[in-house]
Amino acid sequence: YTSPEGLRYYVNSSSKETTWRRPSSSAEAPQSPLARHNPSPYGKTESGTSEFGHCYRSYLSFFSFLLQINCVTFPLPGEGPEQQLLKPNEWSYCDYFWTDKKDPQGTTSVAGFEVLLQKQLKGKQMQKEMAEFIHERIKIEEEYAKNLSKLSLSPLAVQEEGTLGEAWTQLKKSLHDEAEVHLKFSNKLHSEVEKPLLTFRGDNFKKDLKKYDHHIADLRKQLASRYAGVEKARKALADRQKDLEVKTQQLEIKLSNKTEEDIKKARRKSTQAGDDLMRCVDLYNQTQSKWFEEMVTTSMELEKLEVERIEWIQQHLRQYTTLRHETDMFNQSMVEPVDQLLQNVDPAKDRELWVKENNTGEVRPVDMDI
Repeated sequence: YTSPEGLRYYVNSSSKETTWRRPSSSAEAPQSPLARHNPSPYGKTESGTSEFGHCYRSYLSFFSFLLQINCVTFPLPGEGPEQQLLKPNEWSYCDYFWTDKKDPQGTTSVAGFEVLLQKQLKGKQMQKEMAEFIHERIKIEEEYAKNLSKLSLSPLAVQEEGTLGEAWTQLKKSLHDEAEVHLKFSNKLHSEVEKPLLTFRGDNFKKDLKKYDHHIADLRKQLASRYAGVEKARKALADRQKDLEVKTQQLEIKLSNKTEEDIKKARRKSTQAGDDLMRCVDLYNQTQSKWFEEMVTTSMELEKLEVERIEWIQQHLRQYTTLRHETDMFNQSMVEPVDQLLQNVDPAKDRELWVKENNTGEVRPVDMDI
């Protein structure tokens, strides 16, 4: 590993012991001398100075490059290598919801994953409201069909005669036929648009979302616990370092009768505190890595669900427009016979027919002769 200050150190992956000295890669050289010779980078250099103090400062330097937000560590702006998007140019959920979002009042914060869940719940609500809208449209169609059918039976102008009377009769009949078309339209709206919108992802959908929520929330709780462990270990390390430095200074200026053995004991405790911190940091990183992986997987699953929702609604709203066009076509076909009869209306013929049926005599009066 390389410290933030650029110094290389080594970690025994089994025992978690650390050293500044490179372990031998030779098959003849056993690995165990690593622990016996110098079990930690916090030992004493040949010059007699404390390597522990140097590595402790390296830890502080490392933490200074991190920004902690609700127990999640992020690089400071402008620090470290530039991060690349996991799915460039796609505006994917897995790239843009890592930090927590403060509410408008700024008193609490909402986790990025919670924002994604709220989007799913909002989508479910929008889907329900669309179904309600279509239901109101159906009611209008049903009422319209009912009124058309009733009007087609009206006795108004029933005594109209001739070609105009035929056109008038056909117009009234077309209202009845049009009523049937609108009634069929309303029935299809219910079965092919409203019902699918209502039944798409039933009650189990919210239960599934809760499973996602609980899973990610549990990982965040584990992460918070690991972070608390790191902070506790870091404080313990600082206390041990301070105690070691005080004892070392007292020995150097002869203000204390502490023996060299006491210094070694303090150094061993400091070394242990450093190892504890490394172990806590390692556990934290493992937990954060697990949370990261689950965040990527789950956010992409939510993204897939949202795409499916939008495509489902799009499909059935397009079915609405198709049914609407069909209704217009049927209505047009109802009007065409009426239009044809209106074109054939002939006032002269109507007059002829009426006169033939209702004339009272064609002999005209003449003047009286004396």
